[in-house]
Amino acid sequence: MAREVADRVMSAPPTLGPGRLVCVDGPAGSGKTTLAAAIAEVVPGTQVVHTDELLEGWRGLPGVAASVAALLAPLAAGEAGHWRRWDWHADGWAGTHAVRPGGLLVLDGVGSWSPVVADLVGLLVWVEAEPSVRLARGIARDGEALQPHMAQWRLDEDDLFARLRTREHADLVVPTDD
Repeated sequence: MAREVADRVMSAPPTLGPGRLVCVDGPAGSGKTTLAAAIAEVVPGTQVVHTDELLEGWRGLPGVAASVAALLAPLAAGEAGHWRRWDWHADGWAGTHAVRPGGLLVLDGVGSWSPVVADLVGLLVWVEAEPSVRLARGIARDGEALQPHMAQWRLDEDDLFARLRTREHADLVVPTDD
C-alpha cells in the first residue's frame, strides 16, 4: 500500500510549493503511523510529522487544523515550516521543529486533513479499522490507564470527522482490520 501511495503522489505535480503532501488520516488505532512509516521507507528523504504532537493534549483536537495550516503555509511559499511539539508526559509544549520545503511531507494523524489545507494536499489517505480492533491497539500502545482519555478522544474524533466529512474526501481508503 505504501508503494501505491508513494507512486500516486510522486507522479502528480507538487501541491505544497516545490514539495508534495500526503495526509494519512483516520481514527486512533487504525494504523496511520504504520502506513506513514512505510511511505517514508519507500520515498527517501520523506519528512513525517505526527498530528498528535501538534495539539494541546487530550482536548486539543479542535485546534489541530490551525496548527497544520500554520505549518503548511510557509512550505507552500517555498520556505521552511515550523511546528511546536506537545510533550504528553510533561503536559506542555516542548520545543519547536523545522520542516524543510520540497520533497515529500507525510502528515500522520487524526485531523491531518481539513478543508483549510485541502488545496495543498496531493493525496488524502483514510485508514480505518473496526472500533474493537482500534481500542485493542490503543490499549496495547498506550496502556489501560489511558482508556478514559481514549473514550473521550473517540467522541472528539467522531465529531471532527463527521463535521469535516474527512472519509468522503479521501483519495484512498485503507482498511487495516486484519
